[in-house]
Formats: sequence, C-alpha cells, structure tokens
Amino acid sequence: MQSSKQRHRLAWLSAILALGVVAAACGSDEDAEADSSGSGGGDVSGEVNVSGSSTVQPISTAAGEAFQEANADVTVNVDGPGTGDGFELFCNGETDISDASRQIEQEEADACAANGIEYVELQIAYDGITVMTNPNNDAVECLSFADLYALIGPESEGFARWSDGTAIASALGSSTQLPDADLALTGPGTESGTYDSFIELALSGVAEERGLPEDQVETTRSDYDASPDDNVIIQNVEASDTSLGWVGFAFAEEAGDAIKELGVAAEPDGDCVEPSAETIADGSYPLSRSLYVYVNTAKAEENEAVAAYVDFYLDGLDGFVEDTGYVALPDDQLSATTDAWANR
Repeated sequence: MQSSKQRHRLAWLSAILALGVVAAACGSDEDAEADSSGSGGGDVSGEVNVSGSSTVQPISTAAGEAFQEANADVTVNVDGPGTGDGFELFCNGETDISDASRQIEQEEADACAANGIEYVELQIAYDGITVMTNPNNDAVECLSFADLYALIGPESEGFARWSDGTAIASALGSSTQLPDADLALTGPGTESGTYDSFIELALSGVAEERGLPEDQVETTRSDYDASPDDNVIIQNVEASDTSLGWVGFAFAEEAGDAIKELGVAAEPDGDCVEPSAETIADGSYPLSRSLYVYVNTAKAEENEAVAAYVDFYLDGLDGFVEDTGYVALPDDQLSATTDAWANR
C-alpha cells in the first residue's frame, strides 16, 4: 500500500511527465523557497539544452522547473529520446547536458573525443528496472534471470506463448512454471539506456553462458512491441492480461495498480526480491542501476546558465530525485558527485 507521501510524489511525477519540456514549476511554496536559496538565484540568463534518457528526464525537468522559477531569464529545455540518441546529440555538440541511464560507452566517448567534446560524468541517483505484467496475470509472481532470458533473450525469437520459454529456462536450471498463455511482450527499444542496462544486468551473462556469438550477447529478441516512451510501454502492459514488459522503477510506481510489479531473482530458483526504494538503494534488487548526467565542460564555462543550472541541480539533488520517485545517493556518493563537478 502506498503512503500519502508516495502518492504525492507519484502525482507530481505524472504532472512532470505530462509537461515533457520544462515550463513553469508547480512545486510547493516551501520547495520553491528552498530551491530559490540555492546557487544561481535570480541574476542568470541564457538557455540550457538537455537531452537523453527518458528515465532521467523527470529529474532534470524538476530541476529545470525550479531553476526557471528562481531565474526568470533562463530557459531550460529537457528532452528524452533515449540515452543513445542523447549521447549522439551531445557528442556532436548539439546539447549542453546529456541525461543517461547507463555510463557512456567507448564508441560514444570516442565520438565525443573526435569532435573535441570534453565532459564530466555526474552520478545523480539510483533506479531499478522494473519487470511487470498485467494485474490479471495471477500465474506469474517472480522471474529469475534465466526465465527472463528464456522469454526476452535472442534465443526466444518467435516465441508467442510464455510456455515456449520453458525448455530454455529448464536448461538453465529454472523450475518456474511458465503459463501456457499468449506472451504480449513490450519494452524499450535499442535507443534506450534502459534497454542496454537490462541486457547488461539480466541477459548478457546468461547469453555468454550459453555460448552465443558476441553480436548476440548484447541484444534481445527483436520481435516485440518496442517504444522509447515508458508511458507507451505501461499502456501496452495494461492492454493485455498476459503482458510482460520492463521500464524504470519510477514509471512503474507512477502507474500504481494499473500494472503488477514482479519480483526478480538473479539465480534460477533463487531468492526473489521485489523492487522498492530500499532494495534498490542497498543493491539487493538484482536490476538496480545508477543514473547520470554528463555536462559539456566547455559549454559550462562559456554559458553561465549551464553552470548555474548544474550548481542548482546538485544543491537540491536529493529533493529532485526523491520527489520524482527515484532513489537518492548515499552521502559519500553524493559528495563524490559534487567533488567531481567542483573539480571539473
């Protein structure tokens, strides 16, 4: 059962997601007052362009809204096409900040270097990838990495029913009873950091164990309903009683009773852990991950609005993270983030 505090946070997240691109803030007077006391208050002008992860987008949007309230002459634009697409824009010099639900990959870092783009990586929060189904699906409560591989991995191409994955799951040591029901699979597309993180955390180890070629280790089956929009994925899960999908934890929480969050076990027939702020923060939930923003250091130097926005973002980071349904960094990791920014 959700507490009143959780319901308040999820309601605000829903409003933020509806806005998409930053507009006037609707936070409480207390929050606005606290945010206005941070750095960059009142005398900054300019434009800040942020793109990338749809998972991180709500946090950056919340920070942007509050920053605009304190700085009427600043415009903060936040977009969420996906981590990979965001890095492409960032490494082409088209954006100031890139939101990311995974760390930058070597190929992306090489593209930045080739274009003379220098940056600082800032960890800002934790998130968990939530595996979910429709609330009417009583046959499934928990899935192991072996089960997820059997249903979503590259060897499951063409599987139309949950039970089609039984042979692969059994070969991997799982005794999960997969129902003999239609498998309506939905999830992020290849442009999404959530897609990449899900493969890294849940699937690639199993694929390597199965001896798959390298080009298949870092992929899923291709025949599913993919979308860069987490809300569309949620809607797809709602639409089918025997659906299976995955999104960031905050989006699943915001959906409430419209979806059913599943427990996940790292090992076949292992301990099943449900996603929560506590299990994500302590790492016991197997699909926990870090969230980041990448800041172009030259643009932060040239554009006072960029540096002031990041100062403001980090000053109020815990509030922005928690109020949008994500998990705040422990004090030592928050200090490491602020140090990385100060020493850029």
